[in-house]
Amino acid sequence: MDFAWNDEQAAFRKEVLRFAREELKDDVITRDRNEEFSRPLWEKCAKFGIQGLPIPTEYGGGGADTLTTVCALEALGYGCQDNGLLFSINAHMWSSEIPIWTFGTEAQRRKYLPGLVSGGVGLHAMTEPGSGSDAYSLKTRAERKGNCYVLNGSKTFSSNAPDADVTIVFANLDPSRGPNGVTAFLVDKGTPGFSVGRKLHKMGLRTSPMAEIALQDCEIPVENLLGKEFGGQAVFTSSMEWERICILASHLGAMQRIMETCVKYAKERKQFGEPIGKFPAIANKIADMDVRLETGRLALYKAAWLKSQGRHPLREASIAKLYVSEACVKSCLEAIQLHGGYGYMTEYELERELRDAIAGTIYSGTSEVHRMIIANFQGL
Repeated sequence: MDFAWNDEQAAFRKEVLRFAREELKDDVITRDRNEEFSRPLWEKCAKFGIQGLPIPTEYGGGGADTLTTVCALEALGYGCQDNGLLFSINAHMWSSEIPIWTFGTEAQRRKYLPGLVSGGVGLHAMTEPGSGSDAYSLKTRAERKGNCYVLNGSKTFSSNAPDADVTIVFANLDPSRGPNGVTAFLVDKGTPGFSVGRKLHKMGLRTSPMAEIALQDCEIPVENLLGKEFGGQAVFTSSMEWERICILASHLGAMQRIMETCVKYAKERKQFGEPIGKFPAIANKIADMDVRLETGRLALYKAAWLKSQGRHPLREASIAKLYVSEACVKSCLEAIQLHGGYGYMTEYELERELRDAIAGTIYSGTSEVHRMIIANFQGL
């Protein structure tokens, strides 16, 4: 086993960190308060090559392997404090780019991927008002009519929807098949019958846009079928495997940054005549942050390594997603506690880190769902 980056990966990580610190720094406090998504920062990331990292070069991407991709995303999370922007980028990469690259026809890849890696916005629409963890119980329907499919239904919690150029919509083409009838379709912005509804207001990740989607007699050509008819489960499962491995890499960077912030504060803040870091109650919190960070790295990078070896690490992906998401919440809570009243103040930006981190225990499968998946691998 090799626990070190090669020279090329280390240099790239350093460059991503420089880019994030210098180019992605703005007034996140104000944009968080106003729930503003920054398209300029999104486009800067695209120009740098973030959105195209895992996509082959023939479609305009960077052709990076899984480990190099998560290495870059961790550096991005360390250098950029706009967690909503980073979440939107991840949602875009794993729920739109990867499915099109993996399941799309050559024509679909050439139509969509160059735009998506260079600044376009994509998403998938799976969740509905009545289906969350039970994803395949969706009610959206698709009907084949000649050379078209007609979609009817509604979606919710759709990240990136207000700004999306293309949406992968999951609908049931044959309800008698149950979950096996679910099929994926590509729906372009402006398609008649496809509309983005009300903006949703969230506790955290407020700089990432989210909205409802309505489909009313939405007619799309047969060439917009993604994958095969009744192949929606394969598309969704593949997307989730990538997402659960990679989406929390930026959390590791944030956990490193938060821990370093706490170390600095513990050295500078004095109470009872000495730095608070000299008190075991404070020092132990920082030690625990370090343990969580290193343990999370091991879990996430093992899953990424397995993926880079052509394996399908569903168990390891769930372990990484579960552990890192909960560890990040715990470290954010401890950081606020360590800073006392200052940690509770908006200007210190730790309360926002906590609000953003909590979402990680919900999206891409709740913590409860991941415990079920892990237990299933033990025959339970």
